[in-house]
Amino acid sequence: MTGDLLRVLGFILRVLEGRPRARMKVVAALVAGLTSGAVSALLIATINASLASLAHASSGLLLRFIGLCLLLPVSRFVSETLLLQLTADAICQLRLTLSRRVLANSLKRLEVVGSARIFAALTSDVSSIAIATTLAPLVLMHLTLVTGCLVYLGWLSWKLLLLVLAVAVTGITAYRLAFQRAFHYFQRRRDTEDHLVGLLRGLTDGFKELKLHIGRRRAFLDQEMTSTVEELRRLGVRGGVVFAVANSVGSTLFYALIGVILFALPQLAGSDLEILTGYTLAILYIMVPIDATLQNIPALTRAGVAVEKISRVGLALDAEPGEASADHGPTTWRKLEIRGVTSVYDGRDGHPFTLGPVDTSFVPGEILFLVGGNGSGKTTFAKVLAGLYVPSEGEILLDGEPVTEETRDRYRQLFSAVFSDFYLFRSLLGLEKQDLDRQARTYLERLDLDHKVSVENGALSTLDLSQGQRKRLALLTSYLEDRPIYLFDEWAADQDPVFKRLFYLELLPELRRRGKTIFVISHDDAYFHLADRVLRFESGQVSYPAVSDLAPFGPSPGTVRSATDGSRRQP
Repeated sequence: MTGDLLRVLGFILRVLEGRPRARMKVVAALVAGLTSGAVSALLIATINASLASLAHASSGLLLRFIGLCLLLPVSRFVSETLLLQLTADAICQLRLTLSRRVLANSLKRLEVVGSARIFAALTSDVSSIAIATTLAPLVLMHLTLVTGCLVYLGWLSWKLLLLVLAVAVTGITAYRLAFQRAFHYFQRRRDTEDHLVGLLRGLTDGFKELKLHIGRRRAFLDQEMTSTVEELRRLGVRGGVVFAVANSVGSTLFYALIGVILFALPQLAGSDLEILTGYTLAILYIMVPIDATLQNIPALTRAGVAVEKISRVGLALDAEPGEASADHGPTTWRKLEIRGVTSVYDGRDGHPFTLGPVDTSFVPGEILFLVGGNGSGKTTFAKVLAGLYVPSEGEILLDGEPVTEETRDRYRQLFSAVFSDFYLFRSLLGLEKQDLDRQARTYLERLDLDHKVSVENGALSTLDLSQGQRKRLALLTSYLEDRPIYLFDEWAADQDPVFKRLFYLELLPELRRRGKTIFVISHDDAYFHLADRVLRFESGQVSYPAVSDLAPFGPSPGTVRSATDGSRRQP
């Protein structure tokens, strides 16, 4: 328990690092909790002293009793008030910190970990740590109270204290054995929660497929979902039962100790009445905080598991080098070189996939097509090129300067990309142009979306669109970013012929005239002739065929009917 308590407190203090006022609240809450525990122990001593001298109780004892009775609620009020503020500050900062750590990790790391484990860490683990943050000062207060009472009992009779400590050691040993067993169950339960999050995502993302196939739906609910939630229930119950047994044994031992003090010791040793009364009162009094502490151990244990889990999924409190110092990046460049670059990772089939080595260079104002079959390495190369993957070997040079860990984030700001698994944000985040709404409306009209989507104060009115329309919104965002290099991953795959022609024959040449470099991952061989150069990928190897050898026949620009020539299409 102590290890979990210290682990959680250390984690919270690291989260609040750089926030002096928040850290002061942590210290103040702990001091108030410790004061409350010490006052409670002194109150027991005062009550026992008063009981021993009822016939001639001194006014000093009365004043001490009144003072302690006033100080106890004040210290508890201060502790609990600071605790509320501390919990709110810590959890708020924890969520922000972990979100920053997600973005500080590499894309490849997040792909290996998986989104389900990340979501579980940001939800379930944060909740467990939030509960522990609330409990930690209370547990410390209880431990202080128990310690103070033990000191008082030692002052009354050190021989009886040895008996109390012997019973306590026996109880702690039994509880420790039970704790280790329960900890095993809690760890397995936490791992099962990762799987449950993945199933819940499948429940929503695969809703249509589940509705359309009753066999799949029944198998999902009756096999996958049922087995997982039953496993969570089983592990949670087993861990809780182990703790319940340990708590019951501990309570029984303390009551047995009280029986020995009250009935056995007077017969054996004729102990002083004040000593027996003091011991009985103190043991009865500390049973409540001990029981409360034992009841809170499962929550602290889960929080300790959560801290370990957060670190294991790569959300440790150490940022990626150079991440925090990146600015908006360069707006101009002269030459981009790829020298002996390879990228190695484990493929979905369990076999390693190697891209490269790739040796080539690029200059502003080019249209480059990346072509090849599925799984040939096109998207992997695009991620390496854009700085999302770190090359396993080789280097990338921008204007003769190598891209390093310290400069990688700044280098990434050269690129605007629409990947095949793109994500749309409702607001045009990070775009601070004065006429942003006007520019966005212009592109909405050109992309035939102005009758579906409006923009106000940098926010889009809806994202409830077809996949093709959503891709056009992603293209709009990319245009507004106005970066030197554009990367489109199968953008035209979900577009009808009108917008394919608009994309290939109007938008790409227009970007080139503006001095942009455009990388297009495409299977549309009818448009390959529009490229200045082509990079062909096959099993991770790259070749550079002549454009004329790939697609000698393409649509004639003179026969193209633009989507913006007044022929409004119905959705």
